[in-house]
Amino acid sequence: MADLKERLLPPKPASAVNLRDASYRPSASGRQPFQGVDVMGLKKRGQGLRSWIRVDSSGNSQIIEVDKFTMMRRCDLPARDLRLLDPLFVYPSTILGREKAIVVNLEQIRCIITADEVLLLNSLDNYVLQYVVELQRRLTTAAVGEVWQSEGPELNRRRSSRNYDSVFGTPSPDYLPFEFRALEVALEAACTFLDSQAAELEIEAYPLLDELTSKISTLNLERVRRLKSRLVALTRRVQKVRDEIEQLMDDDGDMAEMYLTEKKSRMESPFHEQGSMGFRSNDGGVSASAPVSPVSSPPDSRRLDKCLSIARSRHESMRSSESGTESIEELEMLLEAYFVVIDSTLNKLTSLKEYIDDTEDFINIQLVLDNVRNQLIQFELILTTATFVVAIFGVVAGIFGMNFAIPLFDNPGAFKWVLMITAVCGITIFCAFVWFFKYRRLMPL
Repeated sequence: MADLKERLLPPKPASAVNLRDASYRPSASGRQPFQGVDVMGLKKRGQGLRSWIRVDSSGNSQIIEVDKFTMMRRCDLPARDLRLLDPLFVYPSTILGREKAIVVNLEQIRCIITADEVLLLNSLDNYVLQYVVELQRRLTTAAVGEVWQSEGPELNRRRSSRNYDSVFGTPSPDYLPFEFRALEVALEAACTFLDSQAAELEIEAYPLLDELTSKISTLNLERVRRLKSRLVALTRRVQKVRDEIEQLMDDDGDMAEMYLTEKKSRMESPFHEQGSMGFRSNDGGVSASAPVSPVSSPPDSRRLDKCLSIARSRHESMRSSESGTESIEELEMLLEAYFVVIDSTLNKLTSLKEYIDDTEDFINIQLVLDNVRNQLIQFELILTTATFVVAIFGVVAGIFGMNFAIPLFDNPGAFKWVLMITAVCGITIFCAFVWFFKYRRLMPL
């Protein structure tokens, strides 16, 4: 039976096996190395597994394969939040603070940040790899700094009282909680990426606009049209990131929800454990708030268990929100710093858009003047053609007005025939000129 099962099942890719074995093999320094990505193993058909990059608080990284429902239970997230991280869908930039995690969707950086780890979808994108490397570097640097200064009692006292101000009065990033360090690297990656795209657009736009003002052509107009489309799309993305940061800064409750380390330490405190034991009986039986079996327990106990768990979760959420609101300066300063950066990028794009609008106004004025000039040239061309046709009559009159005698002068109907022939020739010549002008597109006829 086992042999038959092995023959029927498809063989497992060797690259996925090697990658999984290598991802769990520590390096010489003791840290988990960041391995390559197996594209074929990102999402296995029929199993719903996805490859995730996990970075813990010490900077160690490994590649794990977890299905959707396991990830939902692990991070306590609804399915709609995980849908924001799906690379197959395009969602606007979003930062969501949940009970046990922070869902970040900033450009290419799509991750789940908890109090102990960062989970990213395994990808070959260069910005994702740079994010992982930069996060590892900062976590390692912060860990080394803590080891060197672990003997300082003054530092321990300041860290216990959440006063992380340095001698210059600014908060040091080394003392930020793990979730804020990961969020800072994500914000920095997104802001740097958008700012670099804005700088590239500026370098390309200004010479092209100057060339368009000096030479208006169909090719230059098409290039400017594509440039403006890219500018509008980039401005919309930058504006969304800016609005998301601003909305988060304006809501103290959302910022308080993002203190995951503080909420975790409060949940693991002895007071919380004592309060979460529930109601116990006098003989030491299991409390009503403990998990009960749906078969052996009556419906009333299950209902009471559910009500107590909901009330306890609401109470803990209110306590965490109230305590977090009192000390949200760190996150607020962090968001404010990157708000200034993204606002500067938005100002660059706004200035570029105004320059494009000024160029369009200048071109429109120039086109209006050219249109008037073209109309005058067309009228002059028609007038010159008509003058040429009238001059034919003058040539005929000059020829017949010469002082010599010919038999044609003695014919009484000669004048009429000469006049008719001259008129037909003049009209034919005028029509030929007009057709030539239309053929050459010299005037819209």
